[in-house]
Amino acid sequence: MTTRTDPADLGAVEARALIGRRALSSEELARACIARVKAVDHAVNALVARDFDRVIEGARVADAAQARGEPLGPLHGLPVAIKDMNDVAGLPTTFGSEIFAKNVPTRDDRLVAGLRAAGALPLGKTNNPEWSAGANTRNRVYGVTANPHDVTRNCGGSSGGSAVALACGYAPLASGSDLGGSLRTPAAYCGVVGFRPSAGVVPGPVRATALLPQPTSGPMARSVADAALMLSVMAAPDGDDPFTPVLDGRTPWEPGDFAVLQPRDLSALRVATTEDFGFAPVERATREAFRAGVSVLAPAFGVLEERTPDCRGADRIFSVLRATMFLATHAKFVDETPELVGPNVTDNVIEGRGYSAADVAEALVLQGEYHRRWRAFFETCDVLIAPAVSVTPRDWHEFWPRRIDDIETESYYHWLAMAYAATIPGHPAITVPCGRDANGMPFGLQIIGKRHGDAELLSVAAGIEALIAAQPDLAPRAPDIDALSAAPALSGAAAFLDIG
Repeated sequence: MTTRTDPADLGAVEARALIGRRALSSEELARACIARVKAVDHAVNALVARDFDRVIEGARVADAAQARGEPLGPLHGLPVAIKDMNDVAGLPTTFGSEIFAKNVPTRDDRLVAGLRAAGALPLGKTNNPEWSAGANTRNRVYGVTANPHDVTRNCGGSSGGSAVALACGYAPLASGSDLGGSLRTPAAYCGVVGFRPSAGVVPGPVRATALLPQPTSGPMARSVADAALMLSVMAAPDGDDPFTPVLDGRTPWEPGDFAVLQPRDLSALRVATTEDFGFAPVERATREAFRAGVSVLAPAFGVLEERTPDCRGADRIFSVLRATMFLATHAKFVDETPELVGPNVTDNVIEGRGYSAADVAEALVLQGEYHRRWRAFFETCDVLIAPAVSVTPRDWHEFWPRRIDDIETESYYHWLAMAYAATIPGHPAITVPCGRDANGMPFGLQIIGKRHGDAELLSVAAGIEALIAAQPDLAPRAPDIDALSAAPALSGAAAFLDIG
């Protein structure tokens, strides 16, 4: 593999600094990112809708504004990849659904508009499973997205296209969203960073089930600092999300502060670790990779104890509330055009119809008890570290893992229990690359912080990331761009458009 100093490989913080002092033009960065997409996307199929002409035009406008001495936004001139769950004016928003294959919005949604107002240049749309249901990025509109470290393997999901785009250098930043690990799983599988914020930090102003805050958007990047920079823009006050407190136009947190990572003394940290939260099915290979990483990092922490919050009821809570949300938002599609709805969405709607009001009431009560147990747990520790995913990346033809070692999984999302353990109580969680598994694929640590301790968690994660970078066996490695450039088109693979 060749060594490059290509602008496409620059992180967001570094690229923005270079642009700010005119050592790099916005147009130069945009053209480098576009060239990278053209060189390798045939092999991975991550950027499924493109806006290259407008990106170049926007980059020229950005350079002209800088030449005139105008104020520059925090993301000035930075290309950003947008998950195909968000509207970008003039580009298709399909949600990975055949029903919306020809849907082209005429304006940006609020998240994209906020990024654009901060100076970002939306490069295009990244692939996701149908309605972001599942952690294998495949749909009947655009096909499968492959892992850039091994194109025969799953890249994770649902923000799989964003993770692959980042790993391959299409853009220094990408948007994602997360209900049961959709930011964290693909980040772990592709060797990048995915941050799930506390409820309300990144507002979801059009979330249909507004008072169920489990789904949230969040930033993805190649480093913690880059993700923090993006969060500082995404965390805008928006009172249409009932979990985003806005008073006199301001939130209790200052969004810009997220970009300022305060140094954290790791030797003062009280760290808890768990391989399975006491209930999740986790394969041996994942446990081994996790132990190897933790054993190297352990001496840096003040206190390190293997223990977990009490996660009783996690599977039941997540199953009932997830199915309730799908029933509320997707039942009409299953009823009216069942032939255009994939198995994951259909199964969730059917599951939701099988629950009673008593089941939902029980799940909400259990969730409240679960939250209080987690809050008490974090009174005795600063962060909790766990694997991000139960299994290492598998062949993408496997729609979802039916077995984890000797355990049969109960549904297409049961294997994501390592992620939804933290989703249920609404704690912030970040995935940071940490070494490789037995197959040579990226492995991700999940670092979980106190609820609404997002800034503190980002600072801790940055310290752990620096510690990992200093360890040759753990430091992240980029995909082989030369090999991907020479690889055949993924669209020619068997079952490319099949979703099971």
